[in-house]
Amino acid sequence: MPEIVLTADGSHSVYSDFFKEQYHSTHGALQESMHVFIRAGLEPLCTSKEEINLLEIGFGTGLNALLTALIAEENEKKIQYITIEKFPLDNEIHKQLDFCSIIQKQNCTQTYEKIYTATWNQEVEISPFFLLQKLEMNIESVAFNNYFDSIYFDAFSPTTQPELWTESIFKNMFQSLKVNGHLVTYCAKGEVKRTLKKVGFVVENLDGPKGKREMIIALKK
Repeated sequence: MPEIVLTADGSHSVYSDFFKEQYHSTHGALQESMHVFIRAGLEPLCTSKEEINLLEIGFGTGLNALLTALIAEENEKKIQYITIEKFPLDNEIHKQLDFCSIIQKQNCTQTYEKIYTATWNQEVEISPFFLLQKLEMNIESVAFNNYFDSIYFDAFSPTTQPELWTESIFKNMFQSLKVNGHLVTYCAKGEVKRTLKKVGFVVENLDGPKGKREMIIALKK
């Protein structure tokens, strides 16, 4: 059974007994998601676009989706959010993840409940500004073309799931992005950077979240 764990910033994560890895950084689940996916991935788009299409690889605990939904509401930006997850957590696990006691934003608890209880493989309106589609499928089956403004690449690490960090996967990610779109990920391994460059991305290093020196933003020019 997955085990709920407390991270250093006071927010919860989950330890996967199957993958032998936590879903988030031990230094803080919330601070990692905010730093990598919200500040580096989403916020730059909010300054330039009224409607945003996002793809997330690895729904996991739903924390990235929750933070994105709250930002969409605050900024009145319409976001279509498609998330891919092959191994969804049970809703009983989600009920125990008390993100909102730290986030402390209006409607956080209700929004999170709507997100994790949303029917899989169907488009669900979480709010007038946030349209969610959770797809229970393999990442290899993703087939979009020039559609997304940003990709949150939040799979388990290359050591744990090397099959998700391959040239064929990143080529698919490249094709799925619009021109000038970007992919953000917490992982900054040299092999990952080289593979991203090989399929056409322009790779930039950014300061990493607490506990990591670097993260990656990969641009489709």
